[in-house]
Amino acid sequence: MPGKGLHDEFFFHHQSAGAGKNVRLALFYKGQAVTTSENSDKQQDLAGIVQLVLDTAKTCGATSSEADIGVGEGLSVTVRMGELETIEHQRDKGMSVTVYVGQRKASASTTDFSDKAIRESVEAACAIAKNASEDKYAGLIDARYIATELPDLDLNHPWTITAEQATELALECETIARMSDKRINNADGTLVNAYSGQHMYGNSHGFIGGWDWSSHSIDCTVIAEENGMQRDGWYSKARASEDLEPVASIGRKAAKRTVERLGSRKLSTRQCPVLFEAPLASSLFGAFIGAISGGSLYRKASFMLDKIDQQIFADHIHIHENPYLPRAMGSAPFDSDGMTTRTRDIVKDGILQGYVLSAYSARKLGLEPTGNAGGVHNLHITPGEQNMDSLIKTMHEGLLVTDMIGFGVNQVTGDYSRGAAGFWIENGEIQYPVEEITVAGNLLDMYMQIVAVGNDVDNRGNTRTGSVLIENMTIAGE
Repeated sequence: MPGKGLHDEFFFHHQSAGAGKNVRLALFYKGQAVTTSENSDKQQDLAGIVQLVLDTAKTCGATSSEADIGVGEGLSVTVRMGELETIEHQRDKGMSVTVYVGQRKASASTTDFSDKAIRESVEAACAIAKNASEDKYAGLIDARYIATELPDLDLNHPWTITAEQATELALECETIARMSDKRINNADGTLVNAYSGQHMYGNSHGFIGGWDWSSHSIDCTVIAEENGMQRDGWYSKARASEDLEPVASIGRKAAKRTVERLGSRKLSTRQCPVLFEAPLASSLFGAFIGAISGGSLYRKASFMLDKIDQQIFADHIHIHENPYLPRAMGSAPFDSDGMTTRTRDIVKDGILQGYVLSAYSARKLGLEPTGNAGGVHNLHITPGEQNMDSLIKTMHEGLLVTDMIGFGVNQVTGDYSRGAAGFWIENGEIQYPVEEITVAGNLLDMYMQIVAVGNDVDNRGNTRTGSVLIENMTIAGE
């Protein structure tokens, strides 16, 4: 249907996953799909529910509306000390609706998908909206931003694993961890989790779209004892089970990380370089994204106010958003407003290129939305050439942080203070483990003092970064 306008008839785009594979996403117009597949019946059902919600809202007096549906099912198995602890079969579903009566807004939700429950939820939302205060910025995103093409991002890989098979995997992982070192005398649980679901969103612009997705994980945590007790672990997470780390590797890493912490000491208060291990470094950039997000900006509760086109990171830092990485945990063809997501530089050569905005926050700020309702999608911090060993040698003397406690970030001032554990470095080598310390600084200073980003990129989450070396921070200890 190319050539039609968005308001005339919605333009459908479909890409199949290839011969013999399920279609993983679909676009609909007025509840009618343009493709058929093994998944199309379920997608058709969810699209029909969304259409019912939108039609009901219009009947109840809403001038516009939007609805979001999520359904899924999974299996979760936990073992501990060689014994099965829990088997959980999960079945989840939920629908949320937001209605607008002029500039008045209200929302409701339900887990009951019967026609009666849906109508009651929509009627309740409309009744609330009619009595709500007006908000001149409220409303759907402009139709010109609505997604019209959905690339196949290869997000759906159901893991057809039985409870017995998951139990065997978990026991194997824990056994390898426990047998790796005689000082490991206890365990805190090993989890195998498989989950797949469907997401469907629609609004009264005529848009209904969604996709199928999956997420699987294996997580092992053990306890070691020798002149004290330490606990640590390792996990793997992926869209497809074949992309998970082997259980033997997970178990060995969990054991190694745990025994390496035995004999931890305290440090005296000092200032020194700090190297954040990759899995923890992502939180540094999470605070940054929170500070450049619309909600923080229009409330003036951000240390990143009025920083566009200013240098906020060291000039070698490049932060890129790519929603279209196949199988990645943060990939999505459209955001929570139904707007097309896009690849873009958020920071280039250390300079802030743009904010993270939904339709609502963009209106509040007088700016254009960025396709980030609900957050960023696959934030990638360009790595350097150094691995962890090289970064430790570059630091020469300082603190390697491998674990953090609490969340101590002041989003208004950028002040940063968190409990930490890790290793003390001297002469470019690990000397001994440390704990019961606090690392502190200000994020604006910390970002500018990033010496290097390692090539040990952690791809398990939505933020992909290597380890981050910061030139100087305060260590609070004895």
